[in-house]
Amino acid sequence: MLNKEELIRYNRQIILPDFGIEGQEKLKSSSVLVIGAGGLGIPNLSYLAAAGVGRIGLVEFDEISLSNLQRQVMYKTNQAGESKGKSAVNVIQELNPNVLVDYFETRLDAENALEIIGDFDLVVDGSDNLPTRYLVNDACVLLGKPLVYAAVFRYEGQVSVFNALRKDGSRGPNYRDLFPTPPPPEMVPSCNEGGVFGALTGIIGAMQANEAIKLLAGLGIRLDGRLFLFDSQYFTARFLNVKSNPDNPVSGDHPTITQLIDYEAFCGLSEVENEADEITVQELYQMIKSGKTPFILDVREPYEYAISNLNGLNIPLFELGLELERLSQNETIVIHCKSGQRSQKALEFLKKEGFSKLKNLKGGILAWQKEIDHSMEIY
Repeated sequence: MLNKEELIRYNRQIILPDFGIEGQEKLKSSSVLVIGAGGLGIPNLSYLAAAGVGRIGLVEFDEISLSNLQRQVMYKTNQAGESKGKSAVNVIQELNPNVLVDYFETRLDAENALEIIGDFDLVVDGSDNLPTRYLVNDACVLLGKPLVYAAVFRYEGQVSVFNALRKDGSRGPNYRDLFPTPPPPEMVPSCNEGGVFGALTGIIGAMQANEAIKLLAGLGIRLDGRLFLFDSQYFTARFLNVKSNPDNPVSGDHPTITQLIDYEAFCGLSEVENEADEITVQELYQMIKSGKTPFILDVREPYEYAISNLNGLNIPLFELGLELERLSQNETIVIHCKSGQRSQKALEFLKKEGFSKLKNLKGGILAWQKEIDHSMEIY
């Protein structure tokens, strides 16, 4: 039952055709888990809380950084370095004290995903990486939970509803019907590398929240079996039909995935298997101190290099194939990026091009800041 305050708060929603008090009570009795409080997560959290979803779960472990503020409009400049999750929870509770918020300050993984997701009616995925997308999808399929999916990159965004329960009792297509296997890591630039248009995250995130509210309240036609694609630069939109694949490894006729797997390995993002390919920041520092500075290759973007660097040669990862003549196969090359992931991709690429004297700086420039130079600024 809705109390007097709730009847007033949700009045503009309750008077909508096909919504009414029944729809509002459905929202109040529902629970949604939002993965991430970033560019996509923020509009979801805001609109789900404002709409009156009774219980919202949030999975987030990251801190607020200055580079988030261009699109993550829930946070303020003076909050840099603070917990995203805690800040988001405070905002939700101030926005609507009727909403119960469960905060999971952890990284979602194969060990905890089923337990966390299993306690909610619906999942909204606001993550920004492939391993988490496959993990969340598989967990939702195994648990029989609907999933509202979205992704953004540069000026383009996409939204869909996966694993939706249909009237005949069957489930709609899921992420693996659209993308059965991940592309090679070197073919998937992150937002750190490729950028993202700030307002786009608000548009796509609000579309996710729209689909989530419709699902919970039983409204309209869902994006079940359809992928919505939006180009914000040219303001064009189109739909792709998504069909269930009988060979889908998690939901097909003969599923081969019956429990969660190592999604970092599945997406080709596992830690370096051969430790001989790694060098620590302490080892590199000692080499530089002794006057034996190796050739350092920085595969971050130019703007990252301009903020702070190790005086290496800057060739962004996705330009590396065009700049091979600037590198020598006869000398050891220490490759680094921000955290070690892009540099690992660069190492694997250069190996295929015939380079053998390669080292990946473990932990990247973040480790250098933490262990060697605390004054170094990193965006």
